[in-house]
Amino acid sequence: MANSTLTLKRLGIDTYHEAVLYMNRNCHVCRSEGFVAQSRVQVTLGDRHLIATLNVVASQMLEECEASLSESAWLALGAQEGSQIHVGHPDPLESVSALRAKVYGQRLGDAAWREIVTDIVNGHYSNLHLAALVTACAGDRMDADETLSLTRAMVETGERLTWQSPVVVDKHCVGGLPGNRTTLIVVPIVAAAGLIIPKTSSRAITSPAGTADTMEVMAPVGLDVKQMRRVVESEGGCIVWGGNVRLSPADDLLIRVERPLDFDSEGHLVASVLSKKIAAGSTHVVIDMPVGPTAKVRSVEAARALRERFETVGAALGISVDVQVSDGSQPVGRGIGPALEARDVLAVLRREADAPDDLRERALNLAAHVLEMSPQVKAGTGARMAAQILDSGRAWTKFLAICEAQGGFREPQVAPLTRTIVSQHTGECVAVDNRRIAQVAKLAGAPLSRAAGVDLHVRLGQRVERGAALYTIHAEAPGERDYALSFATHHPDIVRVESR
Repeated sequence: MANSTLTLKRLGIDTYHEAVLYMNRNCHVCRSEGFVAQSRVQVTLGDRHLIATLNVVASQMLEECEASLSESAWLALGAQEGSQIHVGHPDPLESVSALRAKVYGQRLGDAAWREIVTDIVNGHYSNLHLAALVTACAGDRMDADETLSLTRAMVETGERLTWQSPVVVDKHCVGGLPGNRTTLIVVPIVAAAGLIIPKTSSRAITSPAGTADTMEVMAPVGLDVKQMRRVVESEGGCIVWGGNVRLSPADDLLIRVERPLDFDSEGHLVASVLSKKIAAGSTHVVIDMPVGPTAKVRSVEAARALRERFETVGAALGISVDVQVSDGSQPVGRGIGPALEARDVLAVLRREADAPDDLRERALNLAAHVLEMSPQVKAGTGARMAAQILDSGRAWTKFLAICEAQGGFREPQVAPLTRTIVSQHTGECVAVDNRRIAQVAKLAGAPLSRAAGVDLHVRLGQRVERGAALYTIHAEAPGERDYALSFATHHPDIVRVESR
């Protein structure tokens, strides 16, 4: 292997989680092994190895005897400047035949999904492989049996937590409804009631903010399993980013590819949610499923099918799933974007007079269903219990305690730049396009720019005067503000006002 040895030079290239190897095009390894750009290569450093995608460098950035790694690969191998690596051909991937079969519309069984997921977790799949899998599974291309197989494989390839309680609860929203940040209110209510709720949340996939993005505005979320367990054992609940606890690592890698593709798969959605809940040790889960013309789930029929998929897969894996269909016709609260959504959450928890009523009521309804999953809570009493915990201030106290246990509470920041979109005529607000108003928030910089987003000023059915504010764009940079403003200008019916 002497001829396959190269000296590492750190270039500091961020490819997110993708493992990439960089080599000079005249490198003796490239020439002797027949490697070209996009080749999959095995990189070995000491007793560690990984599979990486080769990028060929034509400049003198790297000498012929040097190589570099993307930051994620560098950290995975524990590399140091000047380390010696060996580069060679990886073993053929047996699971690629199963992937190919799925691309051509065939259904896969337990063994095939286990092979695919194992190769994903071991870093053997490139982004091209992952994109092919995500595309092949998009829409309704996975049946219930395949969803069950994928969910089981995801659970088996990650860590799994256990808790000293027969009932461990959780709550999840399928997404697609801007501002629907009820989790940050439900968790402290439920934890204050004495139940165990180890909440792992995702960052935004196709939205302006995920629960983890919003929570991170107020407290650290990048806890590892040991830290997460300490918080839950201390406070009864947590709100942490799931990507750092490796409870379903295959899902985190698939989400990485789903984000730029900007679509979701129904089968992967169910597998993603339930694999993480099961891995986190949950026994009972409430699923919030908003339904509306511009939500992720757009019809009663689609909601019924997705609900059945959740409940069927959950039952097969021994977890109780309660799907609550909710109104998805317009955003929840006022803020869309991490800091703006955090502001709304704090207003509800602090019982402020101008707190968004819809956010409060949705959170209380979901908290009631979660509470009633406990055998200690009589059916029909959850709503009153949830309201008492919130109105007494116990939920706010518990939220602060959870934040402190996770690393400390901080107030949300405020964006320095704003621009308000006003109504061009008098009338009634008859529609709010969830997807397009979310797009405005994303173009303004959310979720990476934490204070960026949109503040919505009107609700469906509200009387609106000509010149009245419809929504305000918040941005941290002029370019992002102008980008969002241009989109808003070209789509004047994002908030539609009609004369009545």
